[in-house]
Amino acid sequence: MPRSTEPALRREDDALAFSGPLLVGGVAALWPAALRAIAGARRFDLRAVPRVDSAGLALLAALAERAGGTVEVDGSPEGLAELRAAYRLTPTLAFADAR
Repeated sequence: MPRSTEPALRREDDALAFSGPLLVGGVAALWPAALRAIAGARRFDLRAVPRVDSAGLALLAALAERAGGTVEVDGSPEGLAELRAAYRLTPTLAFADAR
């Protein structure tokens, strides 16, 4: 099954389920739907996301903050671990303590 080149988002219970690449050219379009769906979200399902760039990480981190500061992240798309480390974000997308 071919992967979509456009990112998408749907709410599943306490999770925001993302699909498609979370890249600079498409993440801004997700913002309105994400803001409508974020209340009560505790998990981000990224298992259907093949790749994340810094714009995608910024979207996820901003949404995690709006969800209360930390979320459980399911999945590890290409680029996520490296960008989290570069921006000093924890696995729950909160900023790491700089001590």
